[in-house]
Amino acid sequence: MKITPFAVEQWMNEFETRCAYNLAETCVASLTVSELLELAGAGDQALSAILPMKLTYGAIEGSQRLRTAIASLYAGKGPGDILVAHGAIGANALVYQAMVSAGDHVVSVVPTYQQHYSIPESLGAHVSRLALKAEDGYLPDVDALRDLVTPKTRVIAFSNPNNPTGALMDRARLEAVAAVADRVGAYVLCDEVYRGTTQSGDELTPSIADLYERGIAIGSMSKAFSLAGLRLGWMCAPVAVLKAAEIHRDYNTISVGMIDDFLATLAIEHAAKILARSRRIVRTNLAVLAQWVATEPSISWVKPTAGTTTLLHYAHDISSRDFCIRLLDQTGVMFTPGSAFELEGCVRIGYANSPSILAEGLERARPFLKSLGA
Repeated sequence: MKITPFAVEQWMNEFETRCAYNLAETCVASLTVSELLELAGAGDQALSAILPMKLTYGAIEGSQRLRTAIASLYAGKGPGDILVAHGAIGANALVYQAMVSAGDHVVSVVPTYQQHYSIPESLGAHVSRLALKAEDGYLPDVDALRDLVTPKTRVIAFSNPNNPTGALMDRARLEAVAAVADRVGAYVLCDEVYRGTTQSGDELTPSIADLYERGIAIGSMSKAFSLAGLRLGWMCAPVAVLKAAEIHRDYNTISVGMIDDFLATLAIEHAAKILARSRRIVRTNLAVLAQWVATEPSISWVKPTAGTTTLLHYAHDISSRDFCIRLLDQTGVMFTPGSAFELEGCVRIGYANSPSILAEGLERARPFLKSLGA
C-alpha cells in the first residue's frame, strides 16, 4: 500500500530536537507522573497499585475501568461504546481501515490532520476536500458540504476543535453536518482530541457521538489531557464500527500497556481538575499571543476559540518552509510551515506549551520578522 508522506510528522521528526523554543508543540504542557498523581489526589496509593502489577498483556479492548471512565466524557454512553487504541492516531487509522474501501467516497474538511485524507486515498477511496476559509472563521459551509456528498459517500471527516485553525463548530453546525450525512447514510468521523480546551465556558463541548447515530468520536490523552507519553486514545462509536475496528486492531495493537491504561484511567476519573489546568494554560497563553499579534504589522490571524493551535498569516514573499527554517536557524524558534497542511503564506503556532517558552519564543521572532520586511 502506497501512502503520501505525513508532512507535519515529517517536519516534527526533522526539526523538533533542534529547537530551543518549540512553538510547534500541540499538546498542553505535559504533566509529570508526580503532577498527575497530585492532581488526582492519588500519591502513594497509585504507586502501590503499580509496583506489584504484572506486566503482561492488558485487557484487549482496554480495561473495564478505563472504558467506563472514557464513556463518562459523553452523554449516555457506557464501556461497550468505547474501544481503546494506540493514541488517537491509531484510532483514526482503525476507523478508515475498517470502514473505507476502494471506490468509496470520503469528504474531508481541510486543513486538518493529514490522516483524514491520505489514509482513505491510500485505500483507494475518492476523497473530496471541503476547504475552510478565513472569511468564514474557518467554519465549514454546510451548503458546500451538501454539494460534495453523494450516495457513495461513506465518511465525512473533520477535526473539532480544528487543527490547525482553532475554530470550533457549535452544536447547531454539528447537527447540520450530521443531517447532511444522514441523507446518504454516511458516517461522521470527528477527531475531538482538542475537546476540553475552549476559550470560554467550563463544560465539555458537544460530541458528534452524542448527536448522530452514525457519529464516530476520536479522543486522546495527548492534547487536552497533557499525557502524550501514554500513547493512548480511543473511539466512541456505533457497535458495528467497533466490531469492524476490532478485527483490524488484532493485527496491529493487541492491547495498550497496562501502566498506560492505569494512568489514563486515573487522569480521566479526575478530568475536571486536569482540564481546568489545561484551560488556564491555553487561555493565559492565547492572551499573550493576541498581544503579540496586535503589535506585529506583518502578521494577521483569525483568533481561535478552542484548541492549542492557530494559523498566523504573514505578509512576506517567502515560502512557509523557508520561513520556518530560517526562523529556526536564526532564533531557535520552531513553528510549523503552512505547507505541512497544503497551505502557503502562513505558519501554524502551538500556544499551549510552557508560558515562559511561548513568551520568549515570540520575542525572539520579532527581529526575524522585521528583517523580512527590510
